[in-house]
Amino acid sequence: MVNLTIDGRRVSVPEGTTILAAARKAGLRIPTLCYLKDINEIGACRMCVVEVEGQDHLVASCNAPAVEGIVVHTNTERIRSARRLTVEMILSRHRTNCTSCVRSGNCTLQSLARDMNVLDLPFEQKPVSHQWDDTYPLIRDASKCINCMRCVAVCDKVQDMRVWDVTGTGTRTGVAVRDRLDLMDAGCTFCGQCVTHCPVGALRARDDTMRVFEALADPDKICVVQVAPAVRTAWAEDFDLPREQATVGRMVAVLKAIGFDYVFDTDFSADLTIMEEGSEFIERMTHHDEYKWPMFTSCCPGWVRYAKIRHPELLDNLSTAKSPQQMFGAVAKTYFAQKAGVDPEKIVCVSVMPCMAKKYECAVDEVNDAGAGRDVDFALTTRELARMVKVCQIEPMTAGEAEFDSPLGEGSGAGAIFGATGGVMEAALRSAHYLITGKNPDPDAFSDVRGLDGWKERTFRIGDITVHTAVASGLANASRLIEAIRKGEVRYDFVEIMACPSGCAGGGGQPIHEGKELGGERGQVLYRLDREAELRFSHENASVQRVYEEYLEHPLSNEAHRLLHTDLKAWKL
Repeated sequence: MVNLTIDGRRVSVPEGTTILAAARKAGLRIPTLCYLKDINEIGACRMCVVEVEGQDHLVASCNAPAVEGIVVHTNTERIRSARRLTVEMILSRHRTNCTSCVRSGNCTLQSLARDMNVLDLPFEQKPVSHQWDDTYPLIRDASKCINCMRCVAVCDKVQDMRVWDVTGTGTRTGVAVRDRLDLMDAGCTFCGQCVTHCPVGALRARDDTMRVFEALADPDKICVVQVAPAVRTAWAEDFDLPREQATVGRMVAVLKAIGFDYVFDTDFSADLTIMEEGSEFIERMTHHDEYKWPMFTSCCPGWVRYAKIRHPELLDNLSTAKSPQQMFGAVAKTYFAQKAGVDPEKIVCVSVMPCMAKKYECAVDEVNDAGAGRDVDFALTTRELARMVKVCQIEPMTAGEAEFDSPLGEGSGAGAIFGATGGVMEAALRSAHYLITGKNPDPDAFSDVRGLDGWKERTFRIGDITVHTAVASGLANASRLIEAIRKGEVRYDFVEIMACPSGCAGGGGQPIHEGKELGGERGQVLYRLDREAELRFSHENASVQRVYEEYLEHPLSNEAHRLLHTDLKAWKL
């Protein structure tokens, strides 16, 4: 242990602890801007500077080690002046259009300027500008970039994609797409982790809310919305609603108040996905020599883009099943349109997703098979939903409760856990057990795949079949797993991969909370919903059964293949 004194307080911490961590242990607040624990501890912004007695210069506490016997001061006039000057200098290169910025009210730089009492800017503002294609799912505004390097660190260390890079030196230092490439040529998966870790508005998802409002206002359009499992864990975070009050029923009522004609549940199409993907897995297991192994899930478009970019040799290993978002769109504009007696061309299908890559996915030609334009017209993030609620001046607490509409509003607990890492695997194994043995397993028989470890592996016995499984979340973990498979170090039958750490619950479209990673906490909400559900098996979803009886015939039928499966090799990047 190391003993030091911080602002007169005696603190004992393990050797190797930083001064910043020691101060936080003592309950002392030191402001930070570029800092991300274990990811970006480079001291670039200088907001976290402190005085160490005996040293002439101020020290960046985020990467300075706590040393035996040192005396540290965190709040002197010298420190306050230095921090204030730092904020002023950053603001001189930052376009401060806060009133029209997507991060206004939730911006670390804005908060620091307020806390440092910066009321005037003594330096001339000279923000950097750079052209960007605003049709991309991910938008970068260089005039707001503060060169904190968070996006670089997250993309490199967490996702292993290296899309962003540092350019220039000295006063010309900046951040840009690596090698000055266009974003679409740099291998971006649109996972959005750089967006959720950017402390300002330099990175954001493309906003599609106004286009959805236009559709809602068109009397000739029928607007249907589907809500992904993970959205229900986070939709009310911007309204400070306690989780026990942020119910699914309240969320549905809010969507109806916005003006959607039908509010449906992506849990329904998650169950549909399990029927197709589970059946496909069994087909592959029973004709083992005809397929490449292991079989990978294909629900996550960020992972699909990663596979196409980094490991195209694996595309035959991926399930051909579309994601729940795209299955829903296909069914909405065929089966539902027929049931409702409406022209599919009049249906505007909107999805609310915890994900940015879904904006890319719904525009891929090869997933639009219903014959009425795009199967999913607009994919909104959870953050965009919150903005729509605010535009409509809806108070979630007083919105009441409502039920999902029929027939695409029934989902199982298995569908709900799709939003947690390991959830797709667990849901698929529940139904695979039934399809193989004719009997339901204990609903929690495969819960060992749960947990926030970036790479988990488990083996299960289903009837006479032994199934070796693996689950990975975060693309750096996926890269390690794939490399181990390639080298023959591990062998699996079924692998689930989600691009975002902790799965969709920690997706790039979820609400942003500085310094907090809430994917695990949100995932627990989904497991609670599963435990409390009357229906916990995808194959027992009566609405899914009716879709097969009335329209698709059976899993893997010709019509199911046409509407619910896709040629991943043909996807355009």
